[in-house]
This record gives sequence, structure tokens and C-alpha cells, in this order.
Amino acid sequence: MLNSKLQIKTFDPHKATEADFVAMNKFGNRMQAEYWPEDPPRSVEQTIRAWRSIPPYIEEHVWTVWSANTIVALGSAEISRTQDNQHMTWFEIEVLPEYRRQSIAKHLLKLIAEVAQREKRRLMMSFTDSAIPAGAAFMKRLEARPGMESRTNQLNLADLDRTLLHEWQSEAPTDEFALGLWDSPYPEAEIDAIAEMKSAIVSSMPHDNLELEDRKFTKEELRQREQSLVEQKMERWTLYAKHRATGELAGYTEVFWESFQPETLRQGDTGVYPKYRNKGLGRWLKAAMIDKVLRERPQVKRIRTGNANSNAPMLKINCEMGFKPYKNWTTWQIELEKVLKYLEKSEKSSASPVGSRK
Repeated sequence: MLNSKLQIKTFDPHKATEADFVAMNKFGNRMQAEYWPEDPPRSVEQTIRAWRSIPPYIEEHVWTVWSANTIVALGSAEISRTQDNQHMTWFEIEVLPEYRRQSIAKHLLKLIAEVAQREKRRLMMSFTDSAIPAGAAFMKRLEARPGMESRTNQLNLADLDRTLLHEWQSEAPTDEFALGLWDSPYPEAEIDAIAEMKSAIVSSMPHDNLELEDRKFTKEELRQREQSLVEQKMERWTLYAKHRATGELAGYTEVFWESFQPETLRQGDTGVYPKYRNKGLGRWLKAAMIDKVLRERPQVKRIRTGNANSNAPMLKINCEMGFKPYKNWTTWQIELEKVLKYLEKSEKSSASPVGSRK
């Protein structure tokens, strides 16, 4: 049974009040202090922008758990309206430390499972941070399966060997390929080729045991993601390599920067088409991008990137550049049917069901 002093409410970012966002901001900063203790807290304005800029093709169902005027937990179910992976629901549950082990996660899971069941999504996925053991413990109670182990790696630019950047760029196959930059929306003339490239490269990245289909980006999705970045006031740089003889895109790397957190740069995807690999393009792209960052973003002190532990080629490049492990993540998967059985068993052993206000 949920503590009678707690109440579950739905959260709609487009209908939420200023007071709702103040509470959401406070909750988000409490959780961020656990996930990313090095990072500055976000402002209420930044929290509002983040929630209201979710791309339209992503349908978010969100619930907050309140104690008086304070949010103490949050649960969400994400339904992506895409051509692929229509069998799965991504979900997240976050609970403040002092409210854990009070059945809050179970009650949020029930609401999440109802969405997955209504949408006929047979598989549910989520991630846990190794720094918060309660997350993995909950997934194990559900008998979820670890699908992929990954980690965030961080490069402190003060430790960077800058001669390495020059070496990699001097060894680049400039006679066969040329680099270009998109620091604004992708050009319309190339948007279809960009969608095809990102689909091929993202799909070729390791997914280990995760039951995921190949990703198929559409230009509409890319445009929606770009609009989301604009609304969040996040700047993206994309360096791409193009095959000189054919004019084909060969690979790309992307980084993301926010003015409110100027010292931290987030490295996005880096990838090369399979047929153009083993030519030094990955090193060239990464080195050229960091060179640009050093010149034009002198306030940046660290770069963070996420890698599957099985992604040996990219880990090798990052390790050579000086990236070091920062934290570990586990992505879990569990069948909806198993979740429903867990909830049914839990409800039978509970004195009474949770009440919710929608």
C-alpha cells in the first residue's frame, strides 16, 4: 500500500503550472546531484524548456508522486511513433533516496504497464546507474534481463595530448575524402542522405542482447529533433566526411553544447559507413572536432560520451584520446507479460490498491 500522505498525479508539461515546474525542477536537481554530482543545477526555465521541447513523434506519459508540495518520485512511459521498434516501451522510474523501499516504484510501474498494454508493446526497457544500486535491485526483483552494459567516458581537456590531434589529422585520407560542417539545421538538399546515413550507422552500433530492430530515421523525425534542440537552446555541431569521387556521405560526428553548462560538451554519435571503415575517418572526425572545440569553445573543460562496453573500435579511439571511465550503466529488458504477473502477485499480497488522481 502507498503511504497515505503520498499522491500520484499525471504530469502534462503543456498544462503544468509554474508551481508544478518549480517542484519538478527541485526534484530534477535532486536526482541530477546523484547522477551527475559535478554538474550545476538547472534553472526552472531550463526545466520547462526541456519538458516542452520533446519531439512530437515521442509520446510521453508521465506521473509524479507528491508529498504535500514536493515531488518525491517520477515515472514515465515513452511511446515512439516510428516505423521501427513498435514492440517496445521505454520507461523510467526515479525516486528520491529517502522515499525508496516504500513501494512507490511498484505503483508507478503499474501505470507504465497499463500504457504498454494499451499500446500492445510486448517488451519494456529501462536503464540503471551503477551509482544508484536501488535501480538494479528493483530490476532484479522484476526478473528483468541485462541487455547491454555501457559506460559514460569523460575527457578532461587539460589532460589532452594535443600532438595526437595533429598526428591523426596529418594522417587523414584527404585525397579520397573531404570534411564539411553543419552548425545549423541539416541542409534540405541532403536531408534524405543524412537520414539514410544516420540510420545505417546507428543500426550498425552494438546492441548486444537488446531486442531492437534497425533504426530507420525519417527526415521528419530529424527535423523534429532539430526543433527540439532550438527550443532547448542547445547548439549542435556536425562534422561529416564526404567521398570525393562519388559525393557520398561517408561518416559523421556530432557534439552538443548548452550555454548554461559551458564547461561540459556532450559527444553524440560518431560513425562511418561500413564500406569506408579502416581508413582513419573515425580518428580524423574526432580529432578535427576537438580541434574546433579548443579553438572556438575555450570555456569547455570536459567532454562526455557514452559507449557500449562491447564497442571496441570506438573505445579504442576514445582511450587513445584520453577518455576515462566516469560511470557505468545497464540497459534492462523485460516482457510486459512478466511485469503484469509481478504486479498481480504484488497486489494479492497488498492490503489495498493505490489511489491515483488523473
